[in-house]
Amino acid sequence: MVTVALVGFGLSGRYLQAPFFDVNPNFKLKTVVTNNQNPQDIFPSVQKVSTLEAVLADAEIDLVSICSPNATHVDYTKKCLLAGKHVLVEKPFAPTLAVAQELVNLAKKQGKHLFIFQNRRFDSDFMTVKKVIESGILGKIHTYQAHWNRYKPLPNPKKWKEIVAPASGIIYDLGSHIIDQTIALLGGSFSSNNPNVLLHTQGQTFTQRENSTIDDAFNIRLDYNDIKITLTGSLMVRGELPRYIVHGSKGSFIKYGIDVQEDHAKAGILPNDPNFGIEAPQYFGTLTTDLNGLAVQGKVETERGNWAILFQNIYEVITQNKEPLIKNEDVLTQIKIIEAVKTEKYGAKAPSS
Repeated sequence: MVTVALVGFGLSGRYLQAPFFDVNPNFKLKTVVTNNQNPQDIFPSVQKVSTLEAVLADAEIDLVSICSPNATHVDYTKKCLLAGKHVLVEKPFAPTLAVAQELVNLAKKQGKHLFIFQNRRFDSDFMTVKKVIESGILGKIHTYQAHWNRYKPLPNPKKWKEIVAPASGIIYDLGSHIIDQTIALLGGSFSSNNPNVLLHTQGQTFTQRENSTIDDAFNIRLDYNDIKITLTGSLMVRGELPRYIVHGSKGSFIKYGIDVQEDHAKAGILPNDPNFGIEAPQYFGTLTTDLNGLAVQGKVETERGNWAILFQNIYEVITQNKEPLIKNEDVLTQIKIIEAVKTEKYGAKAPSS
């Protein structure tokens, strides 16, 4: 059993992580670091502490999950690794490639595992898109679009999310997820050994909300050989648009709706409930293709969303030395892309490996 401490008990700690640790028998959720809430009201067996130092001093804790505000991620990760703990850290993992590489190197030096919480690889909608693409039914893919829009014209009540700081803004918050999904689909290597080579990175971040001080929209263009990728996000889109649009030589797949695991967790549905992560039929994606010369169009049942896969893999990596599903190299590539868009450091050419 892996003993866990959560640092932070907001959205991520309370809803996106604690229930998954709690229902998985391979984990013992022992400690929560928070000053604002009482986690024992929900998870009676945990203990509440007020400082990270109390966690670092506890020899029983194997894994520390950092769910605290963005600005703390780098410092807390360093302290936990130096204290001999494995670390799971919420994204944004780090503001720059240099800082991210430093943390990866430190984890290797300490002989500890460093995991980044890219849970959206296991969203129902993305897993469905991935399955459709890998089935070959669309033929050779030439266009892939992913869009993550919200309508939040007012400032976030979490004031730290509205402060200009390293790793602040929508591209680190939402963009990191759909960039990671793209890497999961096509690979993250800039090397010619990868059949899907990232040739170009272009994009911009900008502000759309009145009186906003941070980036609240982004537009990214990635070229993987013959596959053209468009990734966009905004906090000022009110109407419902497709989440994913995929076109290939034989057909197209269009998917509306968003994974329901977060909503289910907020509603008190536990991850081991058979209905957890199941999407309503009205959001099933539309497939238009050709089968043996016959043009067909129909709905594709959405895969069940399953973030529990990530947690089980963390356990198996720590205890059985299995390969991580989310490799640090992929996250470094993600940060390269974000850095290229944010700074235009690499112009229209992809960053080198």
